[in-house]
Amino acid sequence: MTIQPEYHSYEEFRNRSQKLSEIQSLGIEPYPAKYQPEAQAGELNKKFEGKELGHSEDAAECKTPSVKVAGRLVLFRAMGKNAFGHIQDESGRIQIMFNRDLTKVEGLDSPDITDIKFIEKKLDLGDIIGVEGNLFFTQKGELTVFAKKITLLCKTLLPLPDKHSGLSDKGVRYRKRWLDLISNNDTISTFQKRSKIFRLIREYFEKIGFMEVETPVLQNMYGGAQARPFTTHLNALDQEMFLRISLELPLKKLIVGGFDKVYEIGKVFRNEGIDKTHNPEFTMLEAYASYWDYNDMMSFTENLFEQIALSLYGTTKLHYKKEDSEEEITVDVKAPWKRMSMKSSIKEYGKIDVDTLSEKEMTEILRKEGVEEEKLKNAPRGILIQLLFEEFVEEHLIQPHHIIDHPIETTPLCKLHRDPILRKERFVERFETFILGNEFCNSYSELNDPVLQRELLEDQARKKEAGDEEANPLDEEFIESICQGMPPTGGLGIGLDRLVMLFTSAHSIRDVLFFPIMKPEEK
Repeated sequence: MTIQPEYHSYEEFRNRSQKLSEIQSLGIEPYPAKYQPEAQAGELNKKFEGKELGHSEDAAECKTPSVKVAGRLVLFRAMGKNAFGHIQDESGRIQIMFNRDLTKVEGLDSPDITDIKFIEKKLDLGDIIGVEGNLFFTQKGELTVFAKKITLLCKTLLPLPDKHSGLSDKGVRYRKRWLDLISNNDTISTFQKRSKIFRLIREYFEKIGFMEVETPVLQNMYGGAQARPFTTHLNALDQEMFLRISLELPLKKLIVGGFDKVYEIGKVFRNEGIDKTHNPEFTMLEAYASYWDYNDMMSFTENLFEQIALSLYGTTKLHYKKEDSEEEITVDVKAPWKRMSMKSSIKEYGKIDVDTLSEKEMTEILRKEGVEEEKLKNAPRGILIQLLFEEFVEEHLIQPHHIIDHPIETTPLCKLHRDPILRKERFVERFETFILGNEFCNSYSELNDPVLQRELLEDQARKKEAGDEEANPLDEEFIESICQGMPPTGGLGIGLDRLVMLFTSAHSIRDVLFFPIMKPEEK
């Protein structure tokens, strides 16, 4: 085995490797196949809080509850007749007392070294051990296991990072998440909440009658969003393939096939920039319900967020600290949420009435705001309206807002508005949900008119041929399915990583992904 000396102390690695050899020479297996702890540290601390247990003498005589725990040794100090340490598991830490006379090491039978000397000289911080013993409270009131038997479960060859203050370098925390989890309890809590949030989402969807499905990650044809895909080559069929950028089109085909309500939680991939709210690989939830529209989806979304908040915190009010600031923002996700059309939001927050402006006037306003000229070149009216919204409105949407009724140019998959005036102006029944200035949801009354659908997708294909890398190719198979009949349908997409950010007060998407995409370290 080799070690990179620039990252770890070679001397430490050599010393621990020597200890490993010595442990093996004593007949002890340093990597046993199985150990079955019967309790966790956090569970024990909670269970016995405020209760009478007795002192170490009672534990020595087995007059107190016996326990069997396991964890990583994260603190150790010798104190005369006894030594004390802390082991850490997923739930927290618990103190261990090693006694010179009564603590035995599993498998140790040697005249050359005592049990306590083995513990002091052969174990290192980071080693994983099993402990059997009896509980007691120290004079300072700390719950402690009087260790009767110690079992070495894993001898570590490299030290833990930054023993005293924990792992603080964010780059290392993201690249080597296992070290972050060992060092930072808050990180463990964040990912436990992430798991619980996903469970709550599934319970909510099941209660409403949705069926969870799976659709292909590797696709012949990509679509459903404006994004550049990742491409690969399938050798078996000698053809180009794509990692999906959306879940939308296969799920709609299932609606055509007769399922009333379907949803999927899965990874999608977009070959785009990386920032605090974007990672090229992320988790998307998409749901489709026959005979619903975007109004139904608005209520459905509000209730989902409200239920998650109540389940996690018992309140709909979320407290969010600004990054690098002590200022706290309270966001209330209690339904119903504010609903505004895109045009009216621009009028309220940007003091701009787009109905009174020409395309040229809107372009000049955006140019003065520093919008890239490439975005403005030949931009149709609907895209200019969207750009005005992004420049003048988004940052003001702190409390939950549904921004409804978007220009048709923003999506080729949404139904034209039922209101005659908005329909004539080519607005669609779409909403996006914004909280803390960030988009969380995207939803449509889904387009099921095959003639208009072909027209809009052909326009996308022309843009792609003209060099727009985010435009979609023409998916004839999808159009065929729409031609065979899709009922009126409401669709919803939620970026679940951003949702977890909201409910854990995270400032970066990297804080809620186990292994975010990072630039490789230079060796």
